Amino acid sequence: MTMVQTVQVAVLGAPGVGKTSIIRQFVAQEFQEEYTPTESRQLYRASAVLSERLYELLILDLPNLPRYPGTAGQEWLDPRFRGLRNSRVFILVFDICSPESFHHVKQLRQQIIDSTSKPPLIVVVGNKRDQQKHRFVPRHVLSILVKKSWKCGYLECSARNNWHILLLFKELLISTTTRSRSHTPSICLQGALHRERCIVM
Repeated sequence: MTMVQTVQVAVLGAPGVGKTSIIRQFVAQEFQEEYTPTESRQLYRASAVLSERLYELLILDLPNLPRYPGTAGQEWLDPRFRGLRNSRVFILVFDICSPESFHHVKQLRQQIIDSTSKPPLIVVVGNKRDQQKHRFVPRHVLSILVKKSWKCGYLECSARNNWHILLLFKELLISTTTRSRSHTPSICLQGALHRERCIVM
């Protein structure tokens, strides 16, 4: 009998950075040109096979979160954010053309770390790589900052072009399983174990 490992992932970031677009590309391979703000809590499910192991991904897509709820009481005050603090894995999305959205991710990351006893797995994702010429700072500068100073994974993608979307979730799963074996918060993305094959079902 095949054991299924469930991984709950919360996708957070400023409005308009492409959080829902990333999720929908991964789950349904579709992209909506027109921007529609997320008004209510959405839970997406996806199954994936990685290295002959089956995973069920529960992906939380939430409305704009001005501040991460520091306590269970704060979380339950707003029904849109219930269950968020159960997540141990976070994708923090920013727009590579918007320094404000990067600053928002920086604040969210610190709030998450300050409010959890166990070190969470956090991946910082720069979306809208298809608008590369308008980016506010070179990729390598952000990558070094996030990996060295923040101790988070870093990856860039384009939800519009479906570029690096599968890679994001594949390496997230690799990091989740690697960390569960070694009991360490370290994470290595973009280039980690590319030979591993990931199939979304």
